[in-house]
Amino acid sequence: MKNKISPTQQEVKLPAQDMIVTKTDLTGRITYANRTFMRISNFAERELLGIQHNIVRHPDMPRGVYRFMWDTLKSGREFFGVVKNMTSEGHFYWVFANVTPDLDVNGKTIGYFSVRRPPPADMVRAVVPLYEAMLRVEQQAGPAKAPEASLALLEQTMAEQGCSYDRFVLGLYEKSR
Repeated sequence: MKNKISPTQQEVKLPAQDMIVTKTDLTGRITYANRTFMRISNFAERELLGIQHNIVRHPDMPRGVYRFMWDTLKSGREFFGVVKNMTSEGHFYWVFANVTPDLDVNGKTIGYFSVRRPPPADMVRAVVPLYEAMLRVEQQAGPAKAPEASLALLEQTMAEQGCSYDRFVLGLYEKSR
């Protein structure tokens, strides 16, 4: 079970040359975490292995983004996204995440492999208003309907822009480089 951590307003910056790498099983339980992840999140390996990856979920992240991620992964596709995570002290850090299905020799998904790097500041600034709108929709919808409600807003917003969330995020990354 996830510990209740109170968020702070202190940001932890992932150094430009660093990449966070984790692997999970099919249910999102961590099976591998690199030292960069442990250092940035300030969790020891023993606190991470076998624990749900959402141990670092920041409450500012809309549940609809995670619903989109899981839908994408379960369809066998890779996910790209901008994610605000939380350290063991409640500090926050942003990542540009790429999550892919981890396949066995027969092509069967056995888990997920994730690589996260620091996102350009423009990328974060571009998603914050969208995420804030999604969070407002989630609050109005209530806990049981929150993920579907904010996912619907995400899909509507992306349809208005003529692209998918993945394309939107990749486009932001390309513009920021």
